[in-house]
Amino acid sequence: MGNSRGTSLKDVAGAAGVSVATVSRMLNGTLELPAETKERIQSAIRDLNYQPNPHARRLSLGRSETIGLVVPDIANPFFAMLVAAVEEEADRRGLSVALNATLNRPGREIAYLQSIARNYIDGLIFLTNHPDDGQLAELINKTGRVVVVDEDVSGAKAPKLFSDNEMGGHLAGGHLAEFGHMNVLFVGGPEAMVSTHRRFSGLERAIRGAFGAAAHLKSYKGDYTAGFGRQAARRFIAEMCPSTAIFAGSDEIAVGLMEVFQAEGVRVPDDVSIVGFDDIGPLHLFAPPLTAIRQPVRALGQRALSLLLETNWQEREPHATEEILPVEIVVRKSVAPPSKQ
Repeated sequence: MGNSRGTSLKDVAGAAGVSVATVSRMLNGTLELPAETKERIQSAIRDLNYQPNPHARRLSLGRSETIGLVVPDIANPFFAMLVAAVEEEADRRGLSVALNATLNRPGREIAYLQSIARNYIDGLIFLTNHPDDGQLAELINKTGRVVVVDEDVSGAKAPKLFSDNEMGGHLAGGHLAEFGHMNVLFVGGPEAMVSTHRRFSGLERAIRGAFGAAAHLKSYKGDYTAGFGRQAARRFIAEMCPSTAIFAGSDEIAVGLMEVFQAEGVRVPDDVSIVGFDDIGPLHLFAPPLTAIRQPVRALGQRALSLLLETNWQEREPHATEEILPVEIVVRKSVAPPSKQ
């Protein structure tokens, strides 16, 4: 529709004595006209009170000016904060965001990736929270216009943006080593995920670097949820695990661990020390306040949108690039010297 009286592009073209295509191309900025012709069109627009339809204009340009954002779970504080950062950056740039939560289901992820091929969106910021069996990577490579954030999709030829997971593990391990913990349990995400591997690798490097052959590391790997944290805590108690400290691969895991420990009378940090990863929720309100590795979540969201807009998607041979953002440790009260060896 044009204005409230139904003025159309055709009406403007007729009043100006030019074709509809000429008016359309002038409005889109794709045609330079003589000054006299341009003035006739502009006069017709004013006289008829014509208001261009922005949606139709975007379609004519082959752009939707809408960015897709796919996350596993918007209830998770990490993903919620990242969504907010992308929304704010998009708004600053005059873009819209189509948010899609997949519930971490591969079928839903595939459906949203396919929406790019149908030109519903201009590009996609994509986050997954499980290992890929090859389907996601294949579709990303076929489609293009996807930036992979937070967790890797192995084999995807796309810009990738991660926090420094290995450095996060190393900072956690270094902090625990300073307090004398040489017997450490890692409770992390799925075995096949890059974040899990890198966080454990950094932890191991720090603990073995501090204590050499005397160091002992153990791991429970499952997923980045509070539910798995609760399972890990019960297993820790049942097995009488000798570890004096735990590095939790996410805030959610740490929450699950502490919930069970408090219920079962396991004292943090008197009986076991804990360091988390993410530092998104109100960890300072825990009893005790939880030491954690802080991810730059807002920077991840902002940079992800910038990468999507800056990348030359016309390249014939797409290739993977990897950008790493720094992390830091936020020290609180959940680590103390070991009470058992």
